Amino acid sequence: MEVDYSQITVVGFDADDTLWVNETYFRDAEQKFGKLLEGYETMNTIDQELFKMEIDNLELYGYGVKGFMLSMVESALKLSNNRVSQATIEEILNLGKEMLRQPVELLEGVREVLRKLSGNYRLIVLTKGDLLDQERKLERSGLSAFFHHVEVLSDKKEVNYQHLLDHLQIDVNEFLMIGNSLKSDVLPLIEIGAQAVHVPFHTTWEHEQVKINDGDYNYLKINKLSDILEYLK
Repeated sequence: MEVDYSQITVVGFDADDTLWVNETYFRDAEQKFGKLLEGYETMNTIDQELFKMEIDNLELYGYGVKGFMLSMVESALKLSNNRVSQATIEEILNLGKEMLRQPVELLEGVREVLRKLSGNYRLIVLTKGDLLDQERKLERSGLSAFFHHVEVLSDKKEVNYQHLLDHLQIDVNEFLMIGNSLKSDVLPLIEIGAQAVHVPFHTTWEHEQVKINDGDYNYLKINKLSDILEYLK
């Protein structure tokens, strides 16, 4: 599709699964969690119960590994009728700690894209998740120097984006958001009059999945992050 980014002065990047790998670790943890609880329920039921618990807890815990850990513990107690052992609870907590200790694996082309764009645009990070964990990952990534601003949002809805752009005094017509989630990184920006680019990741959390009809929204979809260099100089 044809896009006009001639007015763009600020480019926002999602972090998880846009700059570095994230969702893969959640799926691996879910598999391990299922094996720990398979004596109580089927894997399918365990998956469904954990997902439901995560969604029910979002308002309390928000996004990120720590909320996921608590949801795993609550799910284990519910699925086992409070019979799950202390040792298993400890193993569940260790699953979460293992996720928090994962090295930051940058996605292909990330450093090159940021290096090339940083000379002509103001770059910012807009991500969801736990503040401490996201700050830690950004530091480990070695990418901090490319960004003028980093914001960890409690959610990524129209109001969150509009409030942040107003706070940073960024004109909506001059802002472009790049991310892997249609629901969080693309559609809300279009709704407030900004532009957005979708870079799909091979694994997407069920809560972030959304179905739209072709042509309903005007946004650019690229296969990998480095493809954006064809449109931003």
